[in-house]
Amino acid sequence: MNVYFYTLGCKVNQYETQEMIELFENNGYEAIKTPKQADVIVVNSCTVTAESVRKTRQAVRRFKKNNPDAIMVLTGCASQAEPEIIDDLPEVDILAGNKSNSEIINAVNEFKDTNSYTNIYREHKTGDKLISTGITRFDGHTRAFLKIQDGCDRFCSYCLIPTARGRSRSKSLEDIDKELKSLAENGYREIVFVGINLSDYGKNTPYSLPDALELAEKYEGIKRVRLGSLEPDHITDEMIERLSHLSKLCPQFHISVQSGCDNVLKKMNRHYTAEEYEYLANKLRETFKDATITTDLLVGFPTETEEDYLTTVDFCKRVKFEKAHIFPYSVRENTVASRMEQLTKAVKDDRAARLSCIMDSIRKEYLVNQVGKTVSVLFEVYKDGYNEGYTENYTPVKVYGKCDLQGKILNVNLESVEDDFCIGQII
Repeated sequence: MNVYFYTLGCKVNQYETQEMIELFENNGYEAIKTPKQADVIVVNSCTVTAESVRKTRQAVRRFKKNNPDAIMVLTGCASQAEPEIIDDLPEVDILAGNKSNSEIINAVNEFKDTNSYTNIYREHKTGDKLISTGITRFDGHTRAFLKIQDGCDRFCSYCLIPTARGRSRSKSLEDIDKELKSLAENGYREIVFVGINLSDYGKNTPYSLPDALELAEKYEGIKRVRLGSLEPDHITDEMIERLSHLSKLCPQFHISVQSGCDNVLKKMNRHYTAEEYEYLANKLRETFKDATITTDLLVGFPTETEEDYLTTVDFCKRVKFEKAHIFPYSVRENTVASRMEQLTKAVKDDRAARLSCIMDSIRKEYLVNQVGKTVSVLFEVYKDGYNEGYTENYTPVKVYGKCDLQGKILNVNLESVEDDFCIGQII
């Protein structure tokens, strides 16, 4: 039997797809790369934006149309947060959610006998533990993602994630260490620690994020450790001090800011000010050599004025993010923000476009300033005669060559900038 997985959304979703792949393989299935020949199709959905949900519906319908005999499974955050999504998706044979991923294999096997719609949706509850079967590899990637935290207690006014993911909970140090050992033995040189609210790792336990990262120090094969998305108010001076002593930690920090205007941050129910964020960015750059700060920005939030928006623009110019993901606000039903006065799509799109131009200019300036440096690059892709990879601070690099260097870490001299890459020569 063949199974095909289609994944939307974040690194945590990608990790969970890998968990399901290994679970299916351990039960006699073969994971394949095309849906046409699949006996089972699993769509792992996302609910961060309305567009994510639209893509989820589109994928389910497309796959079922092109392969009507396949068993169609819908799981992930969209079905977890809004199980009523099934009402207009008759193509779905098995409805799950991220809480019931480990049960999907049994549901599929039962469906083969009954051929009747199955619902294995399970609601998240306060006090739930982090349930994870773990992974031994990360298919199709040079870097391996490792989920160590799930859930969120923040309840930002625009966000459905606490509903989609439940309350904050953490993986045990013993389970993390076991996965690190397997990934190191399978040749992964870089591990990216990920979570829904990663910097909240260890909440209600005696340990914290640095404790998890320190586990990777003892594995010789692991050369780099990288952090996924972080929340600014969780990153204390004490945490920074501990992180600064980790020899393998990459100095790239993706810290979501969403807005640089305190008025908007308060309405978003974000628990910091723009000044506090700016202090944190400066502190990280002072502490870690060649540190980069990347972020997420949400523009066009309900009631955001032009003055509020321009305050965010000024903030971004001061902080000089090395890269920013910019999103126009997307209404998510049943959130506090969905009941606020909304801006028009034209206003939101205009602000996103204007800010993107500004951030692209800052990005280009940063890349130009890297020229002349000698950096360490982990190569991940070989195509069109170029090896592509990333430095420790996540600067994208291309090197021309006739040999595939995937998985190798080499020193490169950066000589020029082309598009969103630095072009270099191996030393």
